[in-house]
This record gives sequence, C-alpha cells and structure tokens, in this order.
Amino acid sequence: MASSETAPLLASENAPGIRASGDERQEARGTFAKRLGAKEGFALLISIVIGSGVFSSPGPIDANVPSPGAALLVWLVGGILAWTGALTMAELGTAFPGEGGIQPYLTHMYGEIFGFLAAWSWIVAVMPATLAILSIVFVESIYSSLGITYTEPPITHKLLSLLVLVVVSTANSISTKTSTRLGNFFVAVKLLSIFLLIVAGLVVVFVYAGNRHKDLGGGDWHRRNWFHERDSYENGHRIEWRNVSTWNTLGHYCTALYGALWAYSGWDKANYVAAELRNPSKQLPLSINTAIPTIVLCYVAANAVYYVLLPWKTVSVTDAAAVTAVTHFLGKAVAYFATVLICLVIAGSALGNSFVAGRMTVAAANKKWLPSILSNIGQIGNWRVSKGSEEEEDADAALDKGESPINALILSTILSAIYILGANMRILLTFNGLGEYSFFFLTVLGDIILRWREPDLPRPVKPFLAIPIVFALISGFVVVRGAIFAPVQAAILIGIWVVGIIFYFARKRVLRA
Repeated sequence: MASSETAPLLASENAPGIRASGDERQEARGTFAKRLGAKEGFALLISIVIGSGVFSSPGPIDANVPSPGAALLVWLVGGILAWTGALTMAELGTAFPGEGGIQPYLTHMYGEIFGFLAAWSWIVAVMPATLAILSIVFVESIYSSLGITYTEPPITHKLLSLLVLVVVSTANSISTKTSTRLGNFFVAVKLLSIFLLIVAGLVVVFVYAGNRHKDLGGGDWHRRNWFHERDSYENGHRIEWRNVSTWNTLGHYCTALYGALWAYSGWDKANYVAAELRNPSKQLPLSINTAIPTIVLCYVAANAVYYVLLPWKTVSVTDAAAVTAVTHFLGKAVAYFATVLICLVIAGSALGNSFVAGRMTVAAANKKWLPSILSNIGQIGNWRVSKGSEEEEDADAALDKGESPINALILSTILSAIYILGANMRILLTFNGLGEYSFFFLTVLGDIILRWREPDLPRPVKPFLAIPIVFALISGFVVVRGAIFAPVQAAILIGIWVVGIIFYFARKRVLRA
C-alpha cells in the first residue's frame, strides 16, 4: 500500500461540478507555490506510491496465480493500470485545478450523488479497510520474524491488530503535526528497505553463479521453471491449477491483481503533484512517465527477490513476505532489524491513512453530507479537549493549526475495528480493491465521455485517448470479474452503497425541512 500521506479524496467547497471561469482557474492554480520541477515531481510521486504493499501483497498474489512468472506479470499489469490511471488523473487534475481527488470529477460528470457515493465509500469502506489491513500486517510482520506463521490467524492476532489501530488513531488525535512531520523519515525507511532487499537477492544470484554448489536462497529459483504450474495455497485450501477452469482462473487473477493494486495505490494523487509544478503540461507527464516505470521496476525486482530467497511453497502462505524472506536468508537476528524497518514503513502508512481518513470525514461533514458533529475539531463529541480557541473556528483552519478531528478519527477507528474482527487481510484486499476501482473506472470512463461532451474544455495535460481506454477496459473487467469471484465482499460493498444512497436523500430531506 502506498503511504497515503496526501490530501484527501474530498475537495474543498470550490464549485464542485461547476465549470470554473478563467479567473477562477487561475486562482485555483495559484493555491500552491509553483516551485517544483520534473525532478521534484518524480520524487514526490515515488514517495506517495511506494509503501507497505510491496512487503505484504506478494503472498496473496502468489496464492492466486499458477506460477511465480505469472505473479510477476500481475505486478506488471498492476503497474500498467497505475501508469494509465495516473496520466488520466493528470488530465482531470489540470482541467479542474484546485479540486483534489475524484469526488469533484464524478460530481461534474454524473451529478452530486456520485460524488457523495465516492466520499461515502472512502469514509465507510476503503479507508477503514486500509487501516485494518495495515494493522493486521504490522502484527503479522512481528510474528513472521519470530518464525510463527498461521494459515488462519488466532484471535490474539486480531486483538493485537486492534491495539495497533488504537495507538495509531490516538497518535493522530494527539497531534496531526507530529504524524505528518514523520513523513520524510518513513519515506527514507521504505526506500532503504527495498534497496536492501534487492541487494540480498543479487548476493544470492552472484554467489550461486560463482559456485553452483552454494545456494543461499530457497533453491527453487534455479531448479524449477518460473512459468510452470504448481499448486498454491489460499486461506488454507490447496489450489490444483490443472483442475481449475479458465473462468475461475480469471477470477483468481483478478483477486491477485487487487493485491498488486493495493501496493500501487496512490497513483491517483498525480494531480496533487501538478499543483506545485512550474510547467504542469510538460513536467507532469515527464514526472509520471519516469516515476511509475521506476516503481514498477522496483516492485517486480523486489518480488523476484522473494522467489530467490524463499522456497516457492512458502511465498503463498505468508502475509509478511519481506520479513519471512530475510529470516530465511540471514536468520532471526537480522530479521528483527528488518522487521523494525518494515514495521516503521507500515506505521508510517497507517499514520498517513488515519490522518487522511479524519480529514475526509471532516470535509464530508462540512458539505453537510454527514452529521455536523463529525466536523468538530479538538473535541470529543461537543466537549473540547484541545488547547485551541474556545470560539468557533473554521474546521480547515483548526486542522491547519494542528488540532485533531477526534470525532472523525473515532468513527474511522470503530469502522476499522469491525473490519479487523470480521475479516482477514486477504479478504480485505479484495474488498478494498472493489471499493476503489469501481469509482476509478467510473472516473476514467467519464474522462473518455468528456472528450466528446466537452471537447473545448482546457486540458493542459491530454494523453492519447488509448490511455484512458486501456485503463477503463482492464479496470472494468477486473471489477466485474472480481465481484463475481468474491460475491460476499461485493454484496457488502453494494449494501454500503445502498445505505449511503438512502442516507443521502434522507439527510437532504431533513435539511430542507
């Protein structure tokens, strides 16, 4: 998962769904200082996208494909989706400057109800599921370093995951400034972790090349065909791929792809990079076209390393591949150090996502989409606990001064706790992917429609039409086939949407009364 220490999905009140005038566009463009070039844009995208997913997703991906080579292809396809999606979001971000995220785009394309449903889905489903996954992976990484692996984690795992969740939410409730200031540190840690992982794989390969009788890795990487079908294990069940139909195989591939998309998440934040570039029309595509391929290369290389360091049967049964690989390669002593690094990466992602979830909820409450109590800053309920001004203050201004959206964070924590208690990481990955990509598909489809509906809309960044079409085709298939393959997760998500629609119209009626 990317480290989502970025602006929230929800936009400001700036005319959502209304085409801005030239002056308004200029004002929106001027919100951020235009000081960055393509080099800084490249670095910012790298920091946004690379997160904990590359350490935790390999197991769920490997369990749903018939070979290691197929798993690496899934990572490649996920990268192509991220690449085409980022370029399309860059088009929308520069066409509607100052409106952060997909919610205002959906409002403009389809009407406010779609914008609301996107916000509702992120607040009720996507962000809580994300926090639940990160909390679970944090605990799983520690257990893996101790050599303890469970096919079905016991209740103690869930209770410890709840503890991690509460600590993260509490940290953000105490001080949002402290958590955001840790961002650069966490970025450095995760890049160092990936670098050391790749170096370990290269050491194994070079040592074996020099002495064919000395293999420091798992052994399968040079003895077996990387694309030859072998049985894998998913949720304790053995999958015999020779007996799986083509249609069901596609379902497994879609589930695997959700694991990769979790690791690539953050690509949709490309428009935040555009806000600070001196020349977005040239520098933004250059940043995307260098950063995303670099990330894909890092991810494919890191996952190839897992298959070098570990016996292949081990990869599919772990939810902490990096820790398991280091433990197998260098022993428990070094694995403890690696675990600390990876847990820091996960903690950074959790802090960032908790931070964003709180701001999303405040923004929705400010739009009167949610009860106003959720927009209170520095308060538990209506009781002030911070040292902020006793006078009423704009929520955004209070957030900027470092006060915390405690009520919003409490809601996010409760929802995340429900997901931790009710599901495991692999189920949540599919649920998270369905929630995100349903709206990403609608957004990119809307971008294609706008090419015909509003051909004169200013588009400083305008990728070839084939780029959004590729994204729409692949993401649309992945959502539909993934929903059929995981009907429980899809049904829960649809239920959340139905409740959201009812809530939306009921609240509008109450507010009009």
